[in-house]
Amino acid sequence: QVQFVESGGGLVQPGGSLRLSCVASGRDISPYGMGWYRQAGGKQRELVAGITGGGIADYADSLLGRFAITRDNTKNEVYLRMNDLGPEDTATYYCNWKGCASYDCDYWGRGTQVTVSA
Repeated sequence: QVQFVESGGGLVQPGGSLRLSCVASGRDISPYGMGWYRQAGGKQRELVAGITGGGIADYADSLLGRFAITRDNTKNEVYLRMNDLGPEDTATYYCNWKGCASYDCDYWGRGTQVTVSA
């Protein structure tokens, strides 16, 4: 049974940056597409960035190039670098299979909270 543990969130001022990390255990994630998702209060969870097993990344159009997803398959980890953060980025961030954007996934980790506020 795979488990994902997200970390790196926190309180940051507008314009600031954060780097989120996701450690996967219980399964080798290297062949699979992974994604970072976020859910703000009262809204549906959305995919913000995805990366294939080979490292090809794609992003939600709304991010305007501010985020960068990477992975280290030797460590079974996925990362999300977030720059120029704004209040609209305030949410709980989760990592999971990229396919969870297309079908319901039963398992989600606890996520990591990102709050952007002055």
